[in-house]
Amino acid sequence: MKINKYIDHTLLKADATSEQITKLCNEARENDFASVCVNTCYVPLCHDLLEGSGVNVCCVVGFPLGAMSTKAKAFETRQAVKDGADEIDMVINIGAAKEANWRYVTRDIKAVVKAAKGKLVKVIIETCLLTDREKVRACKCAMKAGAQFVKTSTGFSTAGATEHDVALMKKTVGETCKVKAAGGIRSYEDAQKMIDAGAERLGCSAGIKIIEGYRAANQ
Repeated sequence: MKINKYIDHTLLKADATSEQITKLCNEARENDFASVCVNTCYVPLCHDLLEGSGVNVCCVVGFPLGAMSTKAKAFETRQAVKDGADEIDMVINIGAAKEANWRYVTRDIKAVVKAAKGKLVKVIIETCLLTDREKVRACKCAMKAGAQFVKTSTGFSTAGATEHDVALMKKTVGETCKVKAAGGIRSYEDAQKMIDAGAERLGCSAGIKIIEGYRAANQ
């Protein structure tokens, strides 16, 4: 698979404007990225701009803390799908994971999967806040809940993706789920390391720089 199809071209900053989101979509279309990843208020705009392009509209739910109620996450997901989202990246309840309330974590994910009505769901476990044991358990919750991906990070916490975490997550989910690496992937070299570790999607705001690096390395 060409590296462009790994990339979820991402803009999640609080001060992102519709003009910047339009530019993001145009770049994604031009480079045939897997998706754009935006906050839910921009899903309708992205849907209109990318319709028929082959680039999916991905949005975040319960972002970036994951500490919203399960009903709120499910509602946000339903509205995003109604507005045209193809993919949902939801944040787990990290506090529940830290106190080993895995039943709650699983139910929380399952509610979003149900609300997504068959759309792709990626589960952000925020690896920088979890122990390796907790990362494994969180991945197992995502599998049990029926999600299609587990994802390392929001990019808004204390650290982003690492090769160690991607490899650990891939070992845990096997062929049941796929792994998305996100947070701190700023170059083609960074991207390739994550792919080599087992990532099948990359969440990054540096998609254009990564593509340029890929082209330079493969001339």
